[in-house]
Amino acid sequence: MKILQSWTAGVWTGAEPRQVLHSAIDGSAIYASHVEILDFQAALTYARQIGLKNLLALDFQQRAAILRALAKYLTEHKEALYAISSHTGATRGDSWIDIEGGAGTVFAYASIGTNEFPSGNVVHEGPAMQLGKQGHFSGTHILVPRQGVAVHINAFNFPVWGLLEKFAPSFLAGMPCIVKPATATSYLTEALVRQIHVSGLLPEGSLQLIIGATGNLLDLLEETDVVTFTGSAATAAQLKVHPNIVRRSIPFNAEADSLNCAILGPDIVDGDEEVDLYVKEVVREMTAKAGQKCTAIRRAMVPAAQLDAVAEKIRTRLDKTVVGDPRLEGVLGVRGVLMGPLASRAQQHDVLASIQQLAAGNQIICGGTVPAQLQGEGLEQGAFVSPTLIICRQPMENSAVHEIEAFGPVATLMPYQDMQEALMLAAKGNGSLVATLVTKDPHVAAMAIPHMAARHGRLMILNAESAPESTGHGSPLPQLKHGGPGRAGGGEELGGGRAVKHYLQRAAVQGSPTMLAAVTAEHVRGAAVLESDIHPFRRYFEDLQIGMSLLTHRRTVAEADIVAFGGLSGDYFYMHFDEIAAKESPFGKRIAHGYFVLSAAAGLFVSPAPGPVLANYGLDTLRFIKPVGIGDTIRARLTCKRKTDRQKKDAKGVGQGVVAWDVEVTNQDNELVAAYDILTLVAKKAGAIA
Repeated sequence: MKILQSWTAGVWTGAEPRQVLHSAIDGSAIYASHVEILDFQAALTYARQIGLKNLLALDFQQRAAILRALAKYLTEHKEALYAISSHTGATRGDSWIDIEGGAGTVFAYASIGTNEFPSGNVVHEGPAMQLGKQGHFSGTHILVPRQGVAVHINAFNFPVWGLLEKFAPSFLAGMPCIVKPATATSYLTEALVRQIHVSGLLPEGSLQLIIGATGNLLDLLEETDVVTFTGSAATAAQLKVHPNIVRRSIPFNAEADSLNCAILGPDIVDGDEEVDLYVKEVVREMTAKAGQKCTAIRRAMVPAAQLDAVAEKIRTRLDKTVVGDPRLEGVLGVRGVLMGPLASRAQQHDVLASIQQLAAGNQIICGGTVPAQLQGEGLEQGAFVSPTLIICRQPMENSAVHEIEAFGPVATLMPYQDMQEALMLAAKGNGSLVATLVTKDPHVAAMAIPHMAARHGRLMILNAESAPESTGHGSPLPQLKHGGPGRAGGGEELGGGRAVKHYLQRAAVQGSPTMLAAVTAEHVRGAAVLESDIHPFRRYFEDLQIGMSLLTHRRTVAEADIVAFGGLSGDYFYMHFDEIAAKESPFGKRIAHGYFVLSAAAGLFVSPAPGPVLANYGLDTLRFIKPVGIGDTIRARLTCKRKTDRQKKDAKGVGQGVVAWDVEVTNQDNELVAAYDILTLVAKKAGAIA
């Protein structure tokens, strides 16, 4: 029996056993937590003095590159984790969600860091706002690393994904992490952290692991720290009011188990493909991970007229679910196991007790006990529970089905009379992580979804059109928010770049545009510019400075320009060609095409010869502010606004970075007529061909 070790303050700790951990499959003793008490002050000091220093020596782009390398490494070494994961009760398919889903989330945040965050450690939430009449006083917002430690307390059901989905955005934000997994399955998390440690990819102090209790850790946290929790609503409520967390206003984010629901829309009738899609979704959420998902469907709502028919379809599918040793999934000559045991005997006890509470006044259609038959040998001490379907025929009167969660392969089916009642039933869960509406009627979706959004963190609309590409009710995605109001904890995770910003501190900054540009490392309109005899497009990435600028010569717009552009583009809108109609318009005259103004501006500022600028790949924040008429004279100012070094090279080995250019087009009265950003790829000197 192996003794698990904590990794804190640069040392693996654990030599004597404390709590014996058993295989969920057969109850055999496989691991033990350690009895040694950790020095949490030392762990925090190590994180602050070593981890924080090393992380902030890097920028967002560099940390994103490390995440990408880590995701690749974990993917290459995944089989070692699969071998251990089966002891948690997970089938290969269940483990895929946890292990490769975790690595995939790290890959996703590597891309988010590369594409959405700057090269430095200051995020500018612009644009800056002019606060003074003369343009000498402005304001904006920035996001900066909190200079604290992230403490992540995780649940037992996803030992790998649970760590990685929180670690990735924390690391990207420059926060060292101390992770405490649920003890029951902490052996898989320890194996993950050992892999990460062996990889040597993370800066020292970035990640620490606690096996067992957190002791006085929360008492020692400071205002700059963050605490996240995933688990039961009851434990979340206790941690949220921890005296030190309250006294210091330490950000606390909870993602708690909730009574998620799935509604079969009133427009769906027997024979529709959507009925089978609904049944498949409910069964999949009951059996994947043996129902031990915080997003699993706990309450299934159907039109009253279809209650018994849908119940029979679900029961028939559940009867075909082979329960047993998850290691036998896909073994030749053996009927494939589709569902394994719960994570522990304690969890089995809790789920069976919850089933009995839910059964009071209701009808158990199937399951409700330990399976009579299991696929495999020596499973008598395993933590198995049969897939259990319960019917509640009076859901408006029975409060238990909206309050008690059996965190296992259990769902309650209930009827509704009309869509309004279905929405009332959904709301009785008092806040959940996710809900699914199965409908093919856009009017039903348009009415129901905004109403449901007030009490659900994520909403999925399922029908025959979306089903082939659907990721499923229970799958949180890195790009979309994960979390929900009320019982679900009131917190928020994932959601693309939003997750990173949860670990950053937002501040408002006021001052002159020049000072704001210096702070944000981004040109702010009105700031001092650096005029140069060398065209900015002739400079390599390393040589460009924020604020380098070119003021072009002028061009007077003639009627011939408008006519030629209309012929070239096919745009004969009356405002450009109908003298009478144009005079009656708010502008009182014919005006040039907006896109002609852009094209003319490009002609003014582009340096046409080959050079460091490799490509123009986008245009952002375009606004046409004032019209340009026949006889108006325009000019452009091109200014280096922002540089992002994505640490990339092209096929020839030439390094390149992204440069955003601020473009201001003005008329003869120095009035702004158009403004926008141009995004370009610019070569670096190293390896470049002169």
